[in-house]
Amino acid sequence: MPLTEPQPQRERSNGTNLPKSCLPDGRGAIHCKFNAGDYNRSVSRDWSVLVTGAGRGIGKRLAMGFADAGARVGLLARSRAELDLAKLEIEQARGNALRLEADVRDREQVAAAVDRMRVLFGGVDVLVAAAGLLGPIGPLVETDPKRWEEAIGTNLIGAVNCCRAVLPHMIERRSGKIILLAGGGSTSPRRNFSAHAASKAGLVRFAETLAEEVAEHNVQVNCLIPGATYTHMTDEILRAGEEGAGEKEYTEARQLRVNGGVAPEKQIQLALFLASAKSNHISGKLIHANDDWKKLEQTSMKPEQYTLRRVQKI
Repeated sequence: MPLTEPQPQRERSNGTNLPKSCLPDGRGAIHCKFNAGDYNRSVSRDWSVLVTGAGRGIGKRLAMGFADAGARVGLLARSRAELDLAKLEIEQARGNALRLEADVRDREQVAAAVDRMRVLFGGVDVLVAAAGLLGPIGPLVETDPKRWEEAIGTNLIGAVNCCRAVLPHMIERRSGKIILLAGGGSTSPRRNFSAHAASKAGLVRFAETLAEEVAEHNVQVNCLIPGATYTHMTDEILRAGEEGAGEKEYTEARQLRVNGGVAPEKQIQLALFLASAKSNHISGKLIHANDDWKKLEQTSMKPEQYTLRRVQKI
């Protein structure tokens, strides 16, 4: 089915419908420049933040946001070329970044990356696990089992590997923040995207469980839903077409390609909040970038709020 894009409702100053600070590079990536003054000012310049999946997409966006706010950022991804570009962009904005080429599915590679962070940056204060794959698109019986397993391995096991690597030092220091990126399928079924949905739902329950295990060590673990965002995954859906991805997913992907989705500022502000001392009372929660999360700073949440639960009464 040929792709006919709807006309943007309004054009922004960069010639697209993306935020002014962002420009697409034509390959599914978006390059953004941010102003740290727009975000939570509680970021310490002593922070060392490890971001996985930092070579592109939302991982790169969050890494740039932390660097712009003054943190020292470890960029972890599989692609050396993408890491080189991300590091260059951060350093051009006078940020401090370290390249860490690794596959989150490989425990030894992850451990080596964390060890390097410890030697050069003094450790990992904040882990942002953003590495992820969309996985195969289509009905389960028609998908490639190896690609299905690869998505689970990256989205769920990869995040577990990263948590295993950073937690001993966090527990020893009695301080740490872990932010896991959830997403489509984590709160509701996602037809034709079973691997992605299963891995993200599993990630949310893992975060909630881990949060209880490390609570006594003053380590907080939360899931962040960034919201619909134009990334390389959007292009994967568009290539699959309406027949492969389904009408709803295909239509939403077309719209995302026009408007860019959730503003980068919203995603970064939430990540900075969850990494700061202002969220020390929040752990084991699933929070969306579009939620009114700023009120949570002064509010005690009920145990069942912002969690996955079985609903018995409506």
